[in-house]
Amino acid sequence: MSTEAAHDHGALPMRRRRAAPEASQPMAKPMGQGAVAKLMTDALRDIHSSIDSISINGVLIATRDGLVLCGVTRGIQDDGVAAMSAAAAGLAGQFTAQAGVGNPRAVFFEGDSGQVGVFSVDADTLLVVLGTRDTTMGMFNVVAKQALALLQNAVAARR
Repeated sequence: MSTEAAHDHGALPMRRRRAAPEASQPMAKPMGQGAVAKLMTDALRDIHSSIDSISINGVLIATRDGLVLCGVTRGIQDDGVAAMSAAAAGLAGQFTAQAGVGNPRAVFFEGDSGQVGVFSVDADTLLVVLGTRDTTMGMFNVVAKQALALLQNAVAARR
């Protein structure tokens, strides 16, 4: 596990994959309109190379209304995932309130071939992180929260 990234970004340590050719790495594509979409797209581009690509195989940024702002994903329907992330975040708010455990910080789902995490970037925006099959839920939790911290720092630096 490399700890260089922890010192560079003030975030948690990450595992590193061997360098891949630049052409094979997808870049974030704007999928919404307006200043928020541009801000999030630029922030995602800034942090994309710092995200642990061994444990995370996709990220998507959506509004709380379920609209896609931008993303780097493969093999999923971004619009449907964005809509479901908004529903999951809303349900998490009701669930944690009913359980008396405060405001929700994250929603996690674990499937047969990976994980999905939904996080609040700010009051209006959600980050959806998609995990790989061979990543444990604990490791996914660590790297997903690291991706969230990197994105929040990039957004704050641009505002």
